Amino acid sequence: MSDGISKEVVGVLTERIEARFAMDVDELKAAVAAAPTANPEATVVVRWHGLLVEAQLVLDRAEDDLLAALETGPDLVFDPTVGLAHRVSAAVTTRDGRALVVRWLLDPDARGKKDLAAERLAHHRPRTGPAVQTSPPHRPAGTPAQASAGQAGRPVR
Repeated sequence: MSDGISKEVVGVLTERIEARFAMDVDELKAAVAAAPTANPEATVVVRWHGLLVEAQLVLDRAEDDLLAALETGPDLVFDPTVGLAHRVSAAVTTRDGRALVVRWLLDPDARGKKDLAAERLAHHRPRTGPAVQTSPPHRPAGTPAQASAGQAGRPVR
């Protein structure tokens, strides 16, 4: 496992999330669902925690499938079993990557959070709507709408 991440990673990170936001994860999820823009940091942490839990479930299923194949199969490992082993490896990598993201999100002193680039990113949050209000162009009465480029030259049915 990479970077000291063990199977208990979900439990450990869940405890850190609860300590960081001073509430149970289920309460935090409910609060984020009720007001997703109230605390952007909590929203991102809840999203990545959900992805982490999902990855752990996928890993558990992959490990169970591999164990079942190894218990029922002969001593030789065949292609389907090797495929299951690769699936477990990919699931571990996915889970570990998501765990690292959650750990980084929870660490206020993490690399990249306090430098000039981080400050610039903080000022350039994604917009919730267009920068300038727009409306459809005015078309004179009696002028038909133009066909899209994909339908130009095709007969109308």
